[in-house]
Amino acid sequence: MTNELFLALLGFAFVTSVTPGPNNMMLLASGANFGFRRTLPHMLGISIGHAVMVFLVGLGLAGIFKAWPPALLILKLASVAYMLWLAWKIAHAAAPGEGKQATRPMTFLQAAAFQWVNPKAWAMALGAVSAYVVEPSVWAYAAVAGVFAAVNLPSITLWAGAGQAVRGWLTGPGRLRAFNWTMAVLLVLSLWPVIMLEL
Repeated sequence: MTNELFLALLGFAFVTSVTPGPNNMMLLASGANFGFRRTLPHMLGISIGHAVMVFLVGLGLAGIFKAWPPALLILKLASVAYMLWLAWKIAHAAAPGEGKQATRPMTFLQAAAFQWVNPKAWAMALGAVSAYVVEPSVWAYAAVAGVFAAVNLPSITLWAGAGQAVRGWLTGPGRLRAFNWTMAVLLVLSLWPVIMLEL
């Protein structure tokens, strides 16, 4: 990979990682509801899970959609259903410490698994392996995945940190409820790319 191509990949990874999307909306909500420290497994799950996804897509997983087009519809339906469920959970999240009904932050494995139904994650993975791998090989795909892992974590940390920053302001139940409903609505709005997704 040339220096120019590497810098372009860094820019692509940064821009796609730091801009709003389902992962970042959920991290903002998690940082506000649970704090930065308890959101760390969620962040690590996103970064490592997406890097694995990029690598596997490069190895040919995307070919499934070309070989069997109904797989795309299944992906879309699963994405919509799961993200609607997550939006409902965010909207009805109780403040930490409010008894048995209080919610918990997303775990590492849950966050990693979510990448497979996240339309933005698919677009990032497909865009990266198709645009920045000149000579396909296991090492080339591993390098692209490594760049994403290195760039993604600091980028998404900003969103969890922003959630932590507004945590004190959200101490009132009314404010927290309004914030959670806003995050849920934004997550539902981010479903639009799922419907338009072309693999």
